[in-house]
Amino acid sequence: MLILTYVPTNSDSGRPAATTSRPSLRIPSGGLTLAADAFGDDTDPPVVLLHGGGQTRHSWRRTARALGADGWYTLTVDLRGHGDSDWSPEGDYALDAFADDVLALRRALGRPPVLIGASLGGIASLAAVGRDPDVARGLILVDVSPFLQPRGTGRIMEFMRAAPDGFASVEEAADAVAAYLPHRERPRDPAGLRKNLRFADGRWYWHWDPAFVFPPAAHDPRQRLRTPLAELSAIVTRLRIPTMLVRGGQSDVLGEDDARRFLDLAPHAEYCDVAGAHHMVAGDDNAVFDVRILDFLQRRIRPRLVLGPIG
Repeated sequence: MLILTYVPTNSDSGRPAATTSRPSLRIPSGGLTLAADAFGDDTDPPVVLLHGGGQTRHSWRRTARALGADGWYTLTVDLRGHGDSDWSPEGDYALDAFADDVLALRRALGRPPVLIGASLGGIASLAAVGRDPDVARGLILVDVSPFLQPRGTGRIMEFMRAAPDGFASVEEAADAVAAYLPHRERPRDPAGLRKNLRFADGRWYWHWDPAFVFPPAAHDPRQRLRTPLAELSAIVTRLRIPTMLVRGGQSDVLGEDDARRFLDLAPHAEYCDVAGAHHMVAGDDNAVFDVRILDFLQRRIRPRLVLGPIG
């Protein structure tokens, strides 16, 4: 059973005003609290959706609704320093810290969920499974593995660092997104982008802690967000839970060779290539992604539930 408490949102506590809807859940993790929304019946088996760096829990909304309607208690969670979750006072965005948060989510649920993580959310999930193999009933990694393309990851970081002074309007932020994602049609109404922005001192800023990409002098984000390749690879070789790797067919972050290397280390894992999708697979082809996820859960996870709860 979830043991959750409400604590003030950033805007309640003097932090930069948030423009997202208030989260339905607040989950403690160490000295921070994580914001989450819940979909479905809380007596159903749990699934936790973790977004990529720079995104928020809202990137999963359509998928979460589909999972909730299909009999899965689904949480979409803002990673630390993102969305309505707390910012780390020390600027601690090391991979170990994100893994700690995944472990805290499992404790709050009281039973192991299926972890579905995109990019940073996937690596954090993998690191958490390495720390505690019983943290998850299944694992789905979305366009991420221990093996990634530096050009693609560098392009992401370049975008995230490109507007430290924010934007004069939501429309200006939408222009930046359109330039970064030219394969997507620019929405006629950019109001939906407000979920990824916060408003402070007359400017619009991306909804993450600036220390995530502009860390304190003692921290290098290239090191903080990266566990040694050998360590992550070793975790993959030890995976025994149902696992699936999802790749965007047009991704510049996870190459086909990267996916093959992952599958060589985890031969039991399933593989799904979403043709035409880029790194943000769920947003690029949400319908196909949802069908593949629901199918995996039905075939690989649902039958195991009759064996009874773990932990």
